[in-house]
Amino acid sequence: MDNFLNVTISGLPGCGSTTLLNMLKEATKFQGWKGFSGGEFMRAYAAEQGLFDASKDLHHDATAYPSDFDRQVDMGMRQKLSNEKSWIIESWLSGFLAQQVPHVFKVLMVCSEDAIRVDRIVNRDKVTVHEAKDHIQKRYEANLLKWQGMYAQEWQDWVVAPGTVQADQPIDFWRPDLYDCVIDTYAANQQEALQTVLDAIKVT
Repeated sequence: MDNFLNVTISGLPGCGSTTLLNMLKEATKFQGWKGFSGGEFMRAYAAEQGLFDASKDLHHDATAYPSDFDRQVDMGMRQKLSNEKSWIIESWLSGFLAQQVPHVFKVLMVCSEDAIRVDRIVNRDKVTVHEAKDHIQKRYEANLLKWQGMYAQEWQDWVVAPGTVQADQPIDFWRPDLYDCVIDTYAANQQEALQTVLDAIKVT
């Protein structure tokens, strides 16, 4: 088994990636592990810059901030994964940013029951079911379109060239075959998800 030095957690809204990050930070703090949420960092930046209404609970999409800053943050995460150790990095793209970086345990969080995802957003952001569904879809589409343009070359270099994905396949940052582990939070509970990662990085 690989000697994993860092962890990435990726997943679409409502799949449990932030919950897993927080649990892992708590479980590994005495072993020197550190956690970073790209989404929380970018949300704080966007609010500080007045790029979206911080009074609203619903999270903004990636078009709220400039592409050059977005890329700077993302490349900073890749640099941490390449040059440092004991990082747990959670963001939509963290697993993609870890492609071809050795010793990174890449986790993809999914939820096979869409109704559960929607319910989690409803409870987290205090919105209606209709608002949650609409927001999830629009945010996904906006982010994917932006990032497909931003990272087309990196997709070729990190994913297509090494043979992970064929060149005729569309850019999809959340393909299961880009990850070491896929956790379905409809089938697995929070403790099971946590234990899966702790086992991989050999933390007891």
